[in-house]
Amino acid sequence: MSSTAPSRRLRLGLPRRMFSQVLLMQLAIAAGVAVLATGLFLAPLSDQLDDQAMRRALAIAQTTAAQPRIAEEVTDTPPTADGPVQREAERVRRATGAEYVVVMDWRGVRWSHPNPDQVGRTVSTDPGPALAGREVMEIDSGTLGRSARGKVPLRDSEGQIVGAVSVGIAYDSVRARLIHAIPGLFAYAGGALAVGALAAWLISRRVQRQTRDLAFSDISGLLAEREAMLHGIREGVVALDRTGRVRLLNDEAQRLLGVGAEAVGRSPDEALGQGRTADVLAGRVTGTDLLTVRGRRVLVANRMPTDDGGAVATLRDRTELEQLSRELDSTRGLIDALRAQDHEHANRMHTLLGLIELEMYEDAVEFVGEVVGDDRATAEQVTEKIRDPLLAALLVGKATVAAERGVALGVSDPTRLPDRLVDPGGLVTILGNLVDNALDAVAGTPHARVEVELRAEGRTAVLRVRDTGPGIPLELRELIFTEGWSTKKPPAHRERGIGLPLVRRLAERQGGSATVGEARGGGAEFTVVLPDALTGPEPEAALPPPHAPQPATEEKSC
Repeated sequence: MSSTAPSRRLRLGLPRRMFSQVLLMQLAIAAGVAVLATGLFLAPLSDQLDDQAMRRALAIAQTTAAQPRIAEEVTDTPPTADGPVQREAERVRRATGAEYVVVMDWRGVRWSHPNPDQVGRTVSTDPGPALAGREVMEIDSGTLGRSARGKVPLRDSEGQIVGAVSVGIAYDSVRARLIHAIPGLFAYAGGALAVGALAAWLISRRVQRQTRDLAFSDISGLLAEREAMLHGIREGVVALDRTGRVRLLNDEAQRLLGVGAEAVGRSPDEALGQGRTADVLAGRVTGTDLLTVRGRRVLVANRMPTDDGGAVATLRDRTELEQLSRELDSTRGLIDALRAQDHEHANRMHTLLGLIELEMYEDAVEFVGEVVGDDRATAEQVTEKIRDPLLAALLVGKATVAAERGVALGVSDPTRLPDRLVDPGGLVTILGNLVDNALDAVAGTPHARVEVELRAEGRTAVLRVRDTGPGIPLELRELIFTEGWSTKKPPAHRERGIGLPLVRRLAERQGGSATVGEARGGGAEFTVVLPDALTGPEPEAALPPPHAPQPATEEKSC
């Protein structure tokens, strides 16, 4: 290895910053346009000046040839250095600024010339076209050098060609005019270039502010990172522009909202339909961690405005968390119920022990039979009316929780539901939410009672849950189905205002409805109708015969 330190090489190339690159590119474009425009202007300018000089020479020649005295003198006098033709030609030359005015006869012999010695000699260029009667314009070289020339025939009073008149404009004067025009043209081009450079600088400064002085490579890297982040995170991201239209949807947002890429460019109302989710995305509902229901999903939304007048909303799926929270509530209720049953079981065992110690064996056997019979009757009563195992198990568990809370949970006499549900899980969610709300409404009130009715009308399932609580005021009967709305204090582990909106959403998803009214004798009555919730009709014998009707005053408690 060499002991000398490696020398740094000077790296030449474009600057890294976008501001500098944009400025240099715009300056190069402006300079190129200025040079191109100047070149395009100069290219025809030379031809235009040549044409103007030739036309001027031709006009002088025509004016000179139009004098009848010159034609007479050419035919009547000899060519001399001090003759009338020479004097008249020189007068015209001096008056017009032409380089020469040459008058010749039909043989091409000069009768006038700026150099008197050339008078009487034959012209150096071909006079044939002019002597043939044609007017000629050309750039040619002669005894006086290169010039722009105009030649016309010279006619007498009878119109006969007796000679020709040739007028020349010095080509150096034409070139001088061209050179004289170049500085002014460059001045205009320089002014235009200066204005273009100023505009380029202003535009580059604006680009610098908007891109925060990043390099192109940085922007490319940020774009790649943004795409990877947006499509890799497990949160939905919805970006809206200043007009409130969807500008960006990542994959998770499309999945949570149930929309596709066609939602880009539309407003939330157009893409999602009217509802709380659209209101949250549009900013009509403000706050943090806003709850909304989309389909069967419970979402938590947060919306943050951006500097350009738009906004970015994030969506998190709380469906599983909400289910776990409800399971936790049910588990806590079951634990409380089991704790109460433990105390009740201990009391029963003490009673049984006392009966045995007192040798009251028949009474002990009767006591055990009553206890076992009550529990068995409760389960049999539910399973006879509700044949679906999930719903039956739910009601048996809810009955235990209700008993612990001092609430009588009963199943009405008309209840008949066969085991042919299309979506038992959905009905379990609906029934569980309604029963939980009813228990919360009547807990702590005297003679608290909740009644459940489940009936099959063909393929339609009808569910009613009645309670003896305070009921729902008329003006709030639609508001209670709004996501996030609740009159109850939320527990520490979850939010309120989700159960009833989820019930309605599940019902409407199956083409049904969820409404609330007033129960007989006061309280609230929730009714859910689910069309096509059951499979094909079941034979009559598949359902057990109903029990004998009970008196109206007797309640079937679970």
